[in-house]
Amino acid sequence: MDTPRDVGIAHCRGLRTCGLIGAVDFAPSAVAADYTARMRAFLDEEVLPAEASYDAFRAERRGTPEEWALPPVVEELKAKARGRGLWNLFLPDLSGLSNLEYAPVAEVSGWSPVIAPEAINCQAPDTGNMETLHLFGTDEQKQQWLEPLLDGEIRSAFAMTEPDVASSDATNIETRIRRDGDDYVVDGRKWWISGAADERCRIFIVMGKTADDSDDTVSTHRRQSMILVPRDTPGLTIERHLPTFGFQDQHGHSELRLEGVRVPASNLLGEEGGGFAIAQARLGPGRIHHCMRLIGMAERALHLMTERAQARVAFGKPLAEQGVVREQIALCRMEIEQARLLTLKTAWLIDNHGAKGAATEIAAIKVVVPRMACTVIDRAMQVHGGAAMSDDTPLAYFYAWARALRFADGPDEVHIRSVARQELKAHQK
Repeated sequence: MDTPRDVGIAHCRGLRTCGLIGAVDFAPSAVAADYTARMRAFLDEEVLPAEASYDAFRAERRGTPEEWALPPVVEELKAKARGRGLWNLFLPDLSGLSNLEYAPVAEVSGWSPVIAPEAINCQAPDTGNMETLHLFGTDEQKQQWLEPLLDGEIRSAFAMTEPDVASSDATNIETRIRRDGDDYVVDGRKWWISGAADERCRIFIVMGKTADDSDDTVSTHRRQSMILVPRDTPGLTIERHLPTFGFQDQHGHSELRLEGVRVPASNLLGEEGGGFAIAQARLGPGRIHHCMRLIGMAERALHLMTERAQARVAFGKPLAEQGVVREQIALCRMEIEQARLLTLKTAWLIDNHGAKGAATEIAAIKVVVPRMACTVIDRAMQVHGGAAMSDDTPLAYFYAWARALRFADGPDEVHIRSVARQELKAHQK
């Protein structure tokens, strides 16, 4: 039986021996520090001042067919970001930044999660889709779709989740991808497809089954494939745009119907049956991006909370002098730091041992960070009182988005199950 010390060493994944634990260093490299400082300056000088213009543009079109039009200020910010060298930083092969080096940049972008990520072309779901095309796309697929995505000319969507099955278990997927001569024909329904409401979304990566469940010759995790479906393909219908806790994001989250959607066989990503492998390959870095942006949101919530606590007077003294508020502020700081350290450890493991070597931590941060963000933002809302429920602060939107991310990429329970399985395995003989 493993001793507690053995198990502790095993959890330092990638370190392998206790003597090497000291080799882990989260201090930013000179390159990372430079990019983070430039990103912070861009946020303070350009992005945060642009939020009012962005919000006003969207408010004027709320409830109209133009609700998903892109505010012009975003294109202005994209041009400024490129001029500052802040572009496509998420992709190591282009930026030269490791996951650990990019992580603090992603955190800064989380201070303005609606605008900043797109301004630097590091927004979900495009980052994961670009990485997928970069890793698995053919030269033709890269030229047609990856290059305009990297240039910020178009957007994309990833269509996996379905309304009629528990998509937390991706083997349940019912969408069919059937070979027919030189084509594939796709039939199925998808929902919560982020980005689909924006007309700039020109390509969908669709996950479906290319092998029948009754075919015992194909393993359960080799029955799914991914295929590229252009937006204007006949048979692809966007049925509705789903609000998230009442909010309609500019890029939207939509329900799709695919009926007899025919695309060339050359649109297949990778090989038949490779859908799960592709999904796993895009998983790790995307989690780092999401979690660091959530940490940025939590930091801004705490910043707003402390400002409010010092300015607001109740029962004869500022809220910042009330013991209960001080405790909440302290808890927020401690919880943010814990979540950040776990996420940075995960980024370090991915850089040094790949997503497989960081599997437990990737699952863990998906639970820990959104829960932390929800808690911190909720406390900030309490200190703001009724104002927090309005659009006068970004807190209501922050809370809705943080809560939604406890579902995105699988609910908490799925990832807790993964961590428990690895923990039990580590304690076996």
